[in-house]
Amino acid sequence: MTESRYDTGMKVRKEVLGSEHVERALARTSEFDADFQRFITETAWGSIWARPDLDRRTRSLVTIAILAALGREELALHLRASRNTGVDPHEIAEVLLHVAVYAGIPAANSAFSLAKKEFDQLSPASEEGDSTKASQEDA
Repeated sequence: MTESRYDTGMKVRKEVLGSEHVERALARTSEFDADFQRFITETAWGSIWARPDLDRRTRSLVTIAILAALGREELALHLRASRNTGVDPHEIAEVLLHVAVYAGIPAANSAFSLAKKEFDQLSPASEEGDSTKASQEDA
């Protein structure tokens, strides 16, 4: 029997974002957004992130670039998740330089600022504080 798109998506979502984060997001799910949570699990994680032609590291860098260019708040979540996909902070800096040229310096400036903050928080001394964060990080 083949795995459902939802099951595949949940597996990939937990591997990329971390099981703890996904469990917190699911615990906050209500009747109002349950269909949306299922949709992003099946579509973003079970269809796109599960495709074989780009590895997760590459998908992570592409996602960071897009979120930085669009100024989306989910950028912080994907910056933190990048450590689960094998992305080095130096590679993120290179991606953000690319964002500066193609999406504008203000977008890259904002993303660099957020990345510095996130990477400072991800240092070993501050990792225990990471689990207390909860904003709109449900994707």
